[in-house]
Amino acid sequence: MSRSPAAKRDVEALIVSDVQALSAESDELSRVFCARHDLSPNDFRALLHVMVSERDGEPLTQSQLGQRIGVSGAAITYLVDRMVQSGHLNREPHPSDRRKVLLRYADHADAVARSFFTPLGQHTAQSLDEFSAADLQTAHRVLTAVIGSMRAFNVELQE
Repeated sequence: MSRSPAAKRDVEALIVSDVQALSAESDELSRVFCARHDLSPNDFRALLHVMVSERDGEPLTQSQLGQRIGVSGAAITYLVDRMVQSGHLNREPHPSDRRKVLLRYADHADAVARSFFTPLGQHTAQSLDEFSAADLQTAHRVLTAVIGSMRAFNVELQE
């Protein structure tokens, strides 16, 4: 494999293109999911942020969620109230600050997501069958680096 700077730039450009395609496909899947489950795009974005933050061990407060999806305090209160009432989110007391409430992904939301996305998981597993564990570990490191760069850029945009 060539290690020239030009070859590396070419592969980096392919990765950028792949991330763009991944984003476009993800956007289309989220549109279909929302249509099938009577969710708004902000509902879906809220669920996604709550799920990812919870998985990362950093559950969000309502205020943090509002900042993440870029809506006002009143709008996030209305959105969260609806999502709690519909069984998609739960509110839970903050373990160290009794003034705060954490948002948690509810069992109902998990069941709905699993029923929709399980076939995608099966397609993905089949697509990844041809790769070794070492290949997949490298791909994971690349994706982690790309996600890190996107998060850093997001922070810069908010400064």
